[in-house]
Amino acid sequence: MGKISPVSAKYIVHAGIQIDGVIDRPDVIGAIFGQTEGLLGADLELRELQRSGRIGRIDVNINTQSGKSQGEIIIPSSLDKAETAIIAAAIETIQRIGPCNAKVRIEKIEDVRVSKRNYVVERAKELLKILTDSVLPDSQEITDEVAQSVRMMEIKEYGKDRLPAGPNIEESEEVIVVEGRADVLNLLKNGIKNVVGMNGTNMPPTIKDLAAKKVIILFVDGDRGGDLIIKEVTGSAEIDYVIKAPDGKEVEELTKKEIHKALRGRVAIEQVKMDMNGNGKPEEKTVTQQQKDIRRLARPVNSFISKIPKERLDSFRKMLDDLVGTRGAYILDENLNILGKVPVSELMDTLKSLRSVYAVVFDGVITRDIVISSERSEVNYLVAMDSRIRPSDTRINILTNSDFPR
Repeated sequence: MGKISPVSAKYIVHAGIQIDGVIDRPDVIGAIFGQTEGLLGADLELRELQRSGRIGRIDVNINTQSGKSQGEIIIPSSLDKAETAIIAAAIETIQRIGPCNAKVRIEKIEDVRVSKRNYVVERAKELLKILTDSVLPDSQEITDEVAQSVRMMEIKEYGKDRLPAGPNIEESEEVIVVEGRADVLNLLKNGIKNVVGMNGTNMPPTIKDLAAKKVIILFVDGDRGGDLIIKEVTGSAEIDYVIKAPDGKEVEELTKKEIHKALRGRVAIEQVKMDMNGNGKPEEKTVTQQQKDIRRLARPVNSFISKIPKERLDSFRKMLDDLVGTRGAYILDENLNILGKVPVSELMDTLKSLRSVYAVVFDGVITRDIVISSERSEVNYLVAMDSRIRPSDTRINILTNSDFPR
């Protein structure tokens, strides 16, 4: 055999072996190479894989007692996970070693990188403690500078107007529109990346183009200037929701908690237009037939919600709060355990591959397509920020942010 190249293992195959007789280590290694030869084709020939360094040195540890032998086989691999699993399965085909019957069983395939990650985490904790213990008085300024540079790296120019924006504009169904660059930076700092700034109070063409294909959420300062922007923008583009910062505060100075609370309290543009007249003040309302229909619809919805246990409602509300601004979705079982988290953009594809999902909680809007996919997967509850589907149009229980007591 030629010289064996060193292997940088990604996986280690651990196999147990039992032999009805007394054998030595070379007998086992010979059986491994001999009985797998030609089994998997030239690309997965063990001898060639070892020569090229993709399979490392095979270790065999054998103990003999009462005329029988047992032990462990260890095979390092730098192949990918599928090829490693095939090699491992091939080892199990060994049935005899020399004149003795043998049985090989794969016990586990270890991902070496996991142990390396664990080492990295533990070592990082030690280094962070050392850093914390020896930190200088002006370290906060350094941290702020580094954090600011990271946010500056995330911000980009979007569209023909070269507007300041986060990195998730294209893939997000919803886009948050703010006034300027400082507002965009603050939202990026707090993990909200589907944001774009207008660079002023006038609506640029880029935002109008976005409004034609995205759900647009206008987020303005909590002052008179914010009211003027609402009036200006809603008159020149198709806005879906409006959010105002707390009174007297600007979007660029809001904390993470204030931002998420404001996002939860977004108002549909139809309601904003009903509440504002030409002077930007509340107008006198009359009870229209549409309002009566809305109230009648609200009564059965409230009746349905009253039958849901408070603990379950609280769990749904907390999960929805956790997801605000993440564009993520939780998949839940009957005990409201989180089975997985996926991006909202992948939700429908995920549901197609699942059956008997109990509930889905996500940061987005319930649409007809999502309802159809959920019905096929036998989903009981859909919980989201808003819905374009009336609860009476589907057998699925629909809950939105406005349904939860605050």
